[in-house]
Amino acid sequence: MTRILGIDPGLQTTGFGVIDADGPRLAYVASGTIKTNKVAAGELPARIKILYDGIREVVARYQPQCAAVEIVFVNVNPQSTLLLGQARGAALTGLVSCDLPVSEYTALQMKKAIVGHGHAKKEQIQAMVQRLLDLPGLPGKDAADALGLAIMHAHASVSFAAMGKQTQLTRRQHAQFRGGRTY
Repeated sequence: MTRILGIDPGLQTTGFGVIDADGPRLAYVASGTIKTNKVAAGELPARIKILYDGIREVVARYQPQCAAVEIVFVNVNPQSTLLLGQARGAALTGLVSCDLPVSEYTALQMKKAIVGHGHAKKEQIQAMVQRLLDLPGLPGKDAADALGLAIMHAHASVSFAAMGKQTQLTRRQHAQFRGGRTY
């Protein structure tokens, strides 16, 4: 059994979701958000510290064996993209400082894996995560995205392991190309 932590980074609200994966069987462990709204919007270093400390606290509490994080793409507003990138950096730093292996997926990849198409709405992701994990109610939007990343990683890691048995896999450096990244 593998415990997986999914992270949906955001400067105001970072979602997290923890699942246990045993082959195709998935079990919900926990989910929630790390919020920085008690700190003034202009206090970026303080907000980054809250995210970093929050990620480390989640890792300490739930003891995951690996993590999956959403990749950030350029949005319409470059300033928002830069701020989101800093939140993502805080999350990644928190995870690797706890010696967790981290995999990265795009929102499009997660939506395709969870809902079946890349243009799914937040409500569709929430409903599918609820069904896949047999939850009594809908998870919050940020937590649902994080749980979706964890679910996707649970399924993708099985495929990657099977391919690795057949061929020699090597990790490539990522490169930006027409709005996507490849590994």
